Amino acid sequence: MTAFILARLLQAVPVVLTVALISFLMFTYVGDPVAIMLGQDFTEQQRTQLIHELGLDQPILMQFARFVGNALRGEFGLSYRLSRPVAELIAERAPATLELAGCAALFALALGLPMGVYTGLYRNSWLSRVFLTFSLIGVSLPTFLIGILLILVFSVWLGWLPSFGRGDTVQLGWWSTGLLTLSGLKALVLPSITLGLFQLTLIMRLVRAEMLEVLRTDYIKFARARGLTDRAINFGHALKNTLVPVITIAGLQLGGIIAFAIVTETVFQWPGMGLLFIQSVGVADIPVMAAYLLLIALVFVAINLIVDLLYYAVDPRLRIGRGGH
Repeated sequence: MTAFILARLLQAVPVVLTVALISFLMFTYVGDPVAIMLGQDFTEQQRTQLIHELGLDQPILMQFARFVGNALRGEFGLSYRLSRPVAELIAERAPATLELAGCAALFALALGLPMGVYTGLYRNSWLSRVFLTFSLIGVSLPTFLIGILLILVFSVWLGWLPSFGRGDTVQLGWWSTGLLTLSGLKALVLPSITLGLFQLTLIMRLVRAEMLEVLRTDYIKFARARGLTDRAINFGHALKNTLVPVITIAGLQLGGIIAFAIVTETVFQWPGMGLLFIQSVGVADIPVMAAYLLLIALVFVAINLIVDLLYYAVDPRLRIGRGGH
């Protein structure tokens, strides 16, 4: 197991270095950081001094090595827009994005998995047809339109839920959470549904397709011939064998939820990393953009590693195959 984890980590190194190179090239070739930081009125001496302080007068390879070294220490320089350390800005915004992504993923899994199982077992029932119709709507509508419609119905017409912001938060050390206040929980509802709806429909349709395929296999027929109960067959054998592809998709979608929460955070003005990224793009705040890209790359690497480890818990054939080598 240790060797497997180390191998996966080594495979992830080129990916992270590639993203680091893209982020570094943004620093080097997108915009003029010196002009952005100094403004319009500056002398040539001030410009030369700032270039030296930023290390922009050094060879490209040395600049890249310094950039990677600083990134490993969590240092991404100062935000051009806010003149604050980027690491500090990310740390302030990360709890909001992670809580939103976690609630959206929980919403997608908690509803998508049982809906997929039901539509696979009772594919001709009227409720299955309702679920499938609902899934088509969830897949077809863009995220921003879903968010706007939810705001229109539940905030404007009914007045039940807030249309923007995070609500009241509680500070637990450096982590700010809205899960411990009523207004924070109410503020989470609409953006969580907006962000998780596509993932819910995807998981539901995937589980349904896998269940239909597994239920037609020979070992399921043999289990029925042995007299096993429907509950044991459906949940002890069929569902368990559908979990490997579901884990793959769910894991990748969790990374996607974090990476692409940008639209949802913009619609609901959710004070997370996605909104910070969008605001930074508008003014070419390269340090924030580069830090965001690297952070998302690390998230995907971590999730892929967790997904690979979950395979071992779900599918014993992988453990046997790995042990045989």
